[in-house]
Amino acid sequence: MTSSGTNSAEGDPSGSVAWAAAWELLLPVADAPPRARGRTLQAALREAIRRGRLARGTRLPSSRELAADLGVSRGLVTEAYEQLTAEGYLRSDRGAGTWVGAAVRAALPRARDLAPRSPGTRADFVSGTPDLSLFPRAAWAAAQRGVLAELPHQALGYPDPRGLPRLRTALAELLARRRGVVADPERIVVVSGVAQATTLLGFVLHARGVRLVGVEDPGSPEHGTLYAAAGLGTVPLPLDEEGLAVGPLREAGVRAVVTTPAHQFPSGIAYSARRRAELLDWARSVDGLIVEDDYDGDFRYDRAPVGALQGLDPERVAYSGSVSKSLAPGLRLGWLLVPASLAEEVVERKRTMDLGHPTIDQALFARFVERGDYDRQLRRCQRAYRERRDTLVSALAEHFPGTEVSGIAAGLHVIAALPDRYGPLDRFLERATAAGVAVRGLARYGRVPDDGVRLVLGYAHLSPARIREGVGVMASAVR
Repeated sequence: MTSSGTNSAEGDPSGSVAWAAAWELLLPVADAPPRARGRTLQAALREAIRRGRLARGTRLPSSRELAADLGVSRGLVTEAYEQLTAEGYLRSDRGAGTWVGAAVRAALPRARDLAPRSPGTRADFVSGTPDLSLFPRAAWAAAQRGVLAELPHQALGYPDPRGLPRLRTALAELLARRRGVVADPERIVVVSGVAQATTLLGFVLHARGVRLVGVEDPGSPEHGTLYAAAGLGTVPLPLDEEGLAVGPLREAGVRAVVTTPAHQFPSGIAYSARRRAELLDWARSVDGLIVEDDYDGDFRYDRAPVGALQGLDPERVAYSGSVSKSLAPGLRLGWLLVPASLAEEVVERKRTMDLGHPTIDQALFARFVERGDYDRQLRRCQRAYRERRDTLVSALAEHFPGTEVSGIAAGLHVIAALPDRYGPLDRFLERATAAGVAVRGLARYGRVPDDGVRLVLGYAHLSPARIREGVGVMASAVR
């Protein structure tokens, strides 16, 4: 194509690019019967303009250039230009060429952003998000430069579906040291977060004939959705003050159950030693599997973190975790540590699902862990989140006297039980929402007694100042 026109009277040089992008729409003109070429050219130009392939202000080639490119007569192109100018699709300035006119407003395709947001809120207490401003950009960039400089070319091929040996080795050491797991690198599978770990296990369990999985109630609603994608149903199982109640678990007849024993979501319970032992006894008695979701096990503020349940019986517990709370959920990076009896099937399912996690991301995180950057990040987050927890507890005591808080020893949220005078819950949430405060009641996550206003308040992503402001706004709205 010989045109070198610009995009607009202002001289935007992207016009030739826009014309090149629409060129393929005119190719049928050359193949059309001679008597139909004029109509075909006009129709192709209209369609290109309507679809936005030729944006308004785009300069078209001269009639001589386009005729030469298409192998048609110049008069045919001139006639097409004149017809579309009369219809308003084009405009022609004597001595300045032919341009796409401004009369047509093409509906340009737009990419929607379906990421979860809380738009228009003055304060967002919805749990589940860390403070993304704490992401260690400088250290991460340095690790990336180091990895790109040292990574051999052959490492950019299809990876081991379990993950890079370097990362699995680094994770085994990290998890054994920080979470007390029995970590064999051969049984670690690098995944794109706990969601993929859950789905992987769901597919493997389904292939083994499992059709129902027990889940904590109240608990994360995501577990039910993820297992449903693998063809499994879920059985809600109640909690008591020590964790998942074992009696209802036995009565349910399931052979797999999902737990969050380090810091139960959303109640904040840390499973007692007795309850952990009882769960393992149940798993052994039914040849069952406990799926441990250690979603925020690293963040414990008032005493040492409770070790992972997996460390007590690695053949009965599948352990999963991720960097979603410690670094950023957008990294989509996590791990699944599986019993030996499931390892081969899980790895094969991972291979058929995506052929393995991105190599550069794995090498980068391995370096990040090896050099101590990840430990430093965890300590940084721990300090920040402890301060925010304390700020939230203090603000609740000031603005909602008599409030009882629980689940505050760990994690990124608290449970706040407000005095009866602030109820009922529906009215409280309605007024808070109207004031621009995003907040959820405990009842949203499952069966809980209907005995007043009990809230799940996330705080990690809010600065201390925003926490104080948000609690104040909420108090004014419901007073």
